[in-house]
Amino acid sequence: MIFAAIALSALAAPARAADFPARPIRMIVPFAPGGGTDISARILAEGLGKALAQTVVVDNRPGAGSTLGTDIAARTTPDGYTLLLGNISMAFNAALYKKLAYNVIRDFAPISLATEQPNILVAHPTLPARTLPDFVKLARSQPGKFTYGSAGQGSGTHLAMELLLMSQKMDLIHVPFKGTGPALSALLGNQISVFFSTYASALPHVKAGRLRAYAVTSAKRTRTLPEVATVAEQGVPGYEYSTWYGLLAPAGTPASIVGILSKATLQALNSPEIRERYNAQGMDVVPSSPAEFTKLIKSETDKWEAVVKAAKIPQL
Repeated sequence: MIFAAIALSALAAPARAADFPARPIRMIVPFAPGGGTDISARILAEGLGKALAQTVVVDNRPGAGSTLGTDIAARTTPDGYTLLLGNISMAFNAALYKKLAYNVIRDFAPISLATEQPNILVAHPTLPARTLPDFVKLARSQPGKFTYGSAGQGSGTHLAMELLLMSQKMDLIHVPFKGTGPALSALLGNQISVFFSTYASALPHVKAGRLRAYAVTSAKRTRTLPEVATVAEQGVPGYEYSTWYGLLAPAGTPASIVGILSKATLQALNSPEIRERYNAQGMDVVPSSPAEFTKLIKSETDKWEAVVKAAKIPQL
């Protein structure tokens, strides 16, 4: 009987992998709706669903600088039915938090890098400064008066702004929110002065004139807002920052299922329709193999640990 049970168990795993996916897949987004991660996830979920012939449901779990949703994903059953659409915050949270319930390298199986995009510094139109140099001059003249929002303490929007503040010797008050969406809402309501938003989230507001764009963080100007200069072009040489997004499964997910998900993700990302939708949001599609994505996460983790220390950002 014991031998029979072991034999049946050995046969069951390949059968489950062969039938995968037999039910809807949950894609956890560790940020609030409306942010760049959410936008990237919803486009990918649709493309991935078509590639797998199965529904992929986006589940927003914001909080604690993305660590809450990431921890939920890390602790789920590694069967391929719960995935994580993570972003660059995974790389620097290890340096920002004294204690994390998970380890990004140990507890996840990377599937593929998905997209990347620059950040864009935006302000409420009522702010007197019309350009980035104007704002730098204004902020320096009144230290501690102006505020900047972020998607949370230690988020990419926080670190990108801290790098700018250090280089330009500005003193602004940090106001953290639970994601890009809430921070943008506060800026639209004129509750904060500026915000280093993810590009896709701020783009429609800039085009509609609801927000003023000061600069983009990429090395070159973007296709969708070519009139907006880069940070580097406006007196901050060498400044460059991009947010990346990628799909991961919990560690222990069978390699056969990771392979299925990797193939389907690449199929979705290489679809002309999906690429066009990402491009319209100012995002570049950057598919990768699981090994390439793993290498990126490791290198980015080392890089941002050094940045956090240099910026003397206190651990949470």
